[in-house]
Amino acid sequence: MTETGLTTLLDGGKYYEAPRWHDGRLWFVDCLARTLLSIDLTGECRTHATFEDDTPCGTGVLPDGRLVILTMFRKRLFVFERSKLVPYADLSGAATGVIDDMIVDGLGRAYVGDLGFKLPPPSRRGADGRIILVMPDGTARIVAEGLRFPNGIAISADHRRLVVAEMDGECVADYEIAPDGDLKFLRRLPCGREPDGICLDSAGAVWVAAYAEDAFIRIDDKGMEVRRVRVPGRRAIACALGGDERRTLFCLSAATSHEDLGRGKSSARIDAIAAEVPGAGYP
Repeated sequence: MTETGLTTLLDGGKYYEAPRWHDGRLWFVDCLARTLLSIDLTGECRTHATFEDDTPCGTGVLPDGRLVILTMFRKRLFVFERSKLVPYADLSGAATGVIDDMIVDGLGRAYVGDLGFKLPPPSRRGADGRIILVMPDGTARIVAEGLRFPNGIAISADHRRLVVAEMDGECVADYEIAPDGDLKFLRRLPCGREPDGICLDSAGAVWVAAYAEDAFIRIDDKGMEVRRVRVPGRRAIACALGGDERRTLFCLSAATSHEDLGRGKSSARIDAIAAEVPGAGYP
């Protein structure tokens, strides 16, 4: 099923990323404006913090409700508490490349994507990407390797499954999560061209922001496309399920290209559409 039918909640930003539904609001970052923001279902927007010396990208929510935000190039994680950004973890010694997206599970464990290279991406990059696990005590270790540009990450509600989008691999990699947080590779599922942000629903399907297809695609647990929400002329960046009973799909997109983005030229928007299956897990 292909459709548009989107309701615009927010327009005119630069490059929105990492949406997370928390405490009745959608939290996200504007990478190019270097800000942490949130909106409610009416589109009322608040700016909560500004990052002075780096680009925010991935986000997550700790069990106590505090937000964690990563910054890409200095490879740091911050916690947002009492209206301030407080250092949480430093991955400069663990990551080999830029860190990109992240998710925090219900146990307080942060899974961070390490691209394995600097930006802009080299033309002959390979499967150098990894996932770094940051435990609640601040210790970090590598739990997955051999990924082709790891991007969006999602975790099931029972903490037994992790899915990561491989932007260069044009697939999502599916892992089993061990009790200690380690990952065991299971399979790869096709999911459209240049998958970016992702989220899971209660049926085990993956919603994928397919950057190069200008669409948000729902992939079932067999890798079959079952729904497509188009954003013509716009790059699909990230998505999250939230709202009442988590039945609203929030779609973050931008009028840009890889080349324009490198020059800081981009116009971001957040749209919403009803989802037939509610969200589950993280985000």
